[in-house]
Amino acid sequence: MASFDIVNKLDMQEVDNAVNTTRRTVDSRYDFRGSETEITLDKKTGAIHILTEDTMKLSAIEEMLSANLAKRKVSPKAQQLGEIEATGKNKVKRDIRLRQGIDQDTARKIVKLIKGLKLKVQAQIQDDQVRVNGKKIDDLQAVIAMLRKQELEVPLQFVNMKN
Repeated sequence: MASFDIVNKLDMQEVDNAVNTTRRTVDSRYDFRGSETEITLDKKTGAIHILTEDTMKLSAIEEMLSANLAKRKVSPKAQQLGEIEATGKNKVKRDIRLRQGIDQDTARKIVKLIKGLKLKVQAQIQDDQVRVNGKKIDDLQAVIAMLRKQELEVPLQFVNMKN
């Protein structure tokens, strides 16, 4: 019986590289000279913290970061922007949380979509991923093609294809 897993995992090394590239770009840009700007990545919680002087600089940093993440194949759907907060010393900060795993509601939606295809496959939710089993690889490939066309709120990867 053939199977594959539907997951949402980020390569944290690529995220770290994108944050470092953004930090170097900010350090070299003329409009950021003399400004106190911090961009940090917390790998354990999967959050990027941005601290800068005003909202205009904050939006410029977010654009650079999104572009660098996209170059490194990290989907914009994985980024969840927090609220802009005012801090002391006339600065603003924002946290960007990186979503990993598939939450239960999205997993149920994926299983419902797969059942709606009326193929001879079984989908089951396992923690933060969905496993799909079937006898024919063609059926599994049809499931993958259908899910790629869907507009879900999380990016999906298809891994562990087994015969």
